[in-house]
Amino acid sequence: MMLGTKIAWDDTVLPFQLDKSDVRGRVARLDGVLERVLEQHNYPPAIEALVAEVALLTAMIGQTMKLRWKLSIQVRNDGAARLIATDYYAPTADGQPARIRAYASYDEDRLDPTGDAFANIGSGYFAILIDQGEGMKPYQGITPLTGKSLAHCAETYFAQSEQLPTRFELSYGRSTLAGGDETWRAGGVMLQKMPKASPSVAKKDDAPVEGLLQASDILEGDDFENWNRANILLDTVDPLELIGPSVQPTELLVRLFHEDAPRVFDAQPITFGCSCSEESVRRSLSIYSAKDVKTFTTDEGTVTADCQFCGAHYIMDPKTVGFEAEVKSDGGAE
Repeated sequence: MMLGTKIAWDDTVLPFQLDKSDVRGRVARLDGVLERVLEQHNYPPAIEALVAEVALLTAMIGQTMKLRWKLSIQVRNDGAARLIATDYYAPTADGQPARIRAYASYDEDRLDPTGDAFANIGSGYFAILIDQGEGMKPYQGITPLTGKSLAHCAETYFAQSEQLPTRFELSYGRSTLAGGDETWRAGGVMLQKMPKASPSVAKKDDAPVEGLLQASDILEGDDFENWNRANILLDTVDPLELIGPSVQPTELLVRLFHEDAPRVFDAQPITFGCSCSEESVRRSLSIYSAKDVKTFTTDEGTVTADCQFCGAHYIMDPKTVGFEAEVKSDGGAE
């Protein structure tokens, strides 16, 4: 697609609420962030598309959480796209951007470059991990991969693990700014029913619901009608409204949900960011003895490590690595 200019609301997540429907949501636009994520690697187009989809999901889901530190999404499966991993780091202070990073591991020989990117996802699981930092117990929720997209997998996760009906409408792909280079862009809307104080699962004919939960298993009466109406309205969105230059996020919300009194909050800026450091690499190697360190010392007499997210390359003296390290080193990344 051809787009005209850099857009002011790129790389942001706009929270909103539909007061009359008791539904909250997010409108997200990723441009430079997504390009930074993908330019770190030379992924095939199918893997780029999957990473773009998960990065967009991560931006919206991360912004809904009251995080002290980090939210991670992992898609692990037995298909060609073996692993897709993303991290969302909460802002360190008011007005600061949140940070995102992502990477994928895949089997190039098994990739199907002709069909839908999701065809490269096999059986496995979709996981959300929340780390609130030192002194806090990490949280992990897992659901099986299902549906026809990673967005569908995320919807299933929220229904199954959180009992929160959730809907994602996403658009992403390569675009060209006038007179510029081809880059990745992504945009989407997330809808989520506001959580109740004591969520419960509806039962059909007083029998427990079997299999993976759907919105109809969780909601009843007016709650279900309001949720269903919001979804029908979201069905009318055009992909270019999600990523194109013509419609601002606030205008999109008014067009879609004006009868439900949309209320917007402060937009959250998003940037690319990685938490890797030589210190963290050394910590991960601190479990090894001097004998172990010798086995992964290069012919040049160094220990090296590469960050899978940002490509930082660390070179260390083996005498400074492991719990039997002989000397201390300041070191750094190339």
